[in-house]
Amino acid sequence: MLDCKPIFDEVRHLIGRSFTPQDVTRLDSAIDLALGIAPIVAHTLGNGGKTLIKTWEGCAKRRPDGRFDAYPDPGSRNGHPWTIGWGSTGADIGPGTVWTQSECDTRFDRDVQRYVDAVAQFLGSAATTPNQFDALVSFHYNTGAIASSTLGKLHLQGRFVEAQQEFGKWIRNDGKVLEGLKKRRAEEAKLYATP
Repeated sequence: MLDCKPIFDEVRHLIGRSFTPQDVTRLDSAIDLALGIAPIVAHTLGNGGKTLIKTWEGCAKRRPDGRFDAYPDPGSRNGHPWTIGWGSTGADIGPGTVWTQSECDTRFDRDVQRYVDAVAQFLGSAATTPNQFDALVSFHYNTGAIASSTLGKLHLQGRFVEAQQEFGKWIRNDGKVLEGLKKRRAEEAKLYATP
């Protein structure tokens, strides 16, 4: 595998700024094209996927002033990770974090693109319908487990019926079955199976 870091470092130096996710995708594609590597099939998250993710992540803890408070993960024993907006987590989010609706929406767009890119990279050129892709992004956004899951591996093998059944196994948080996760996985599985 080619180490592209020197190329990225030089281009970053030439343009005098860091890269956006779109810049990285375009540079990766250009390098692959120059090397004669088959491009990864371009995938984008459709409205069905965005709606599914936003429905289950919710934009919770709205304050009277219209802004949003961060809150501890309600399904984990230790309350981690702290969450805000549309399921955003990270080192910058903890007790006392307050965002506007615009900040929640902007962070969602940035965060979800990382998951879209990760799922697209994992899938490579594997046959995938738009609805399957959306369901897999929703699954990965919530679990972070696309590459390590049997679900992902079965999808790569084209074993779609078996892959669809795997959604229902991801319904626990800290060992507890959560009704919300059962419902979310059922919706993801339904979207995955929709032509």
